[in-house]
Amino acid sequence: MKKNLLIFLWALAPVALLAYHYGPGQTGLAREEAKASIQAALDFEKKEQWQQAIDAYNEALAALPEEETAKRMQLQLARANARIYVGELPEAMFAMEHLLDEAAKGDDKKLENKVRASLASAQYYTGWLMRLELAEKEEWMEPVEKARQNFRLLAEQSAKTDAKASEEHQKNLEAVVRLARMDLSELQALPLPKKCQGCKNVCSKCRGQKKSNKPKQGKKKEDARGASVGQRPDGTGS
Repeated sequence: MKKNLLIFLWALAPVALLAYHYGPGQTGLAREEAKASIQAALDFEKKEQWQQAIDAYNEALAALPEEETAKRMQLQLARANARIYVGELPEAMFAMEHLLDEAAKGDDKKLENKVRASLASAQYYTGWLMRLELAEKEEWMEPVEKARQNFRLLAEQSAKTDAKASEEHQKNLEAVVRLARMDLSELQALPLPKKCQGCKNVCSKCRGQKKSNKPKQGKKKEDARGASVGQRPDGTGS
């Protein structure tokens, strides 16, 4: 009897291994594959090989299980930030807006604030470049005002919990206000932030993105604080 039981268990072993391989084993392999791609992306970023970093982030997202929601959002944010360096500032900004919508639905406030900080920075750069492209004030003020709202919200929220972070957000807020008040000739005399040097045709791209993302008639437009900032806008911050 005992011998027959051992034979039966031995016969089941391959079945169990297959079940593990196509179940939890596959999930583990996917996580390891994603981990390798993430490390590759970080290595590419250190070398400022931004397109390769974006490709690696895409590979990581393709491998990472859908249930890894927080990790996937962090990767999407990293990819969006990398896209700015390859001239895709408007595309990155709108991707961050959608990402913030998702983050705001969860309970990870730290992740939400991280997305908001990156978004506000992208909005600031967008307003800067739109001014240089001689957009109408009403047009370039839209992203600048959204950046102001987001930095102000971040400064207010962190005032009682993280004095250093609050100070950084306040400095960013002041930089946004300076941009809005600055004469165009003053702005044109400033060196273009390194992060934005490859960004062209920002105005036309923003118009196209806005047109494609235009809400359906009757849908209430959300405030930048509710719907939708890392490095200080002047290039010297967090």
